[in-house]
Amino acid sequence: MLMRRRLYFMLPDIDSARGMRDEMLLARVHVERIHFLAKRGSLPGDLPEANLLQKTDIVHGAQIGVVIGAAAGLLGGLLLVLLPPEGVSVQWVALLIAGIAGALLGSWISSMAGSAVPNTKLAHFQAEIERGRVLMMVDVAMRRGDEISRLVANRHPEAISRGFEPTIPAFP
Repeated sequence: MLMRRRLYFMLPDIDSARGMRDEMLLARVHVERIHFLAKRGSLPGDLPEANLLQKTDIVHGAQIGVVIGAAAGLLGGLLLVLLPPEGVSVQWVALLIAGIAGALLGSWISSMAGSAVPNTKLAHFQAEIERGRVLMMVDVAMRRGDEISRLVANRHPEAISRGFEPTIPAFP
């Protein structure tokens, strides 16, 4: 699976964000991999706004839910196999089915809870965003991370690098 790295840059204003968007497009970063986050209501329609996956803890919630749900499902399935109801023969495949069902249910429930929680990775950017600055998140192939960071540093000294996430899945 192709892994990507999410780079974070804090920009002083909307005009700088537009310049950065154009720079990323010229560097052949697809527009779907560029996300901006600004004070509520201040981001114009021509800048791609961060979506639910970037703004909330929905992905983290789903990951935790899979683990906890699978464990609970496996435990429930094991109890069902070892202590079946009277007169019922339960096969070991019930353990697998219970684990999968638990993982799916846990993922769904936890992702719904996570969708109501702001992304904890973005919390330390919030004060600057409230002061009118704009956060740009750009997802690039691992091999292009240093190239894009150098490009931004050389052409946009007003952009402050705020680090990166080591890896993110290539999808969403």
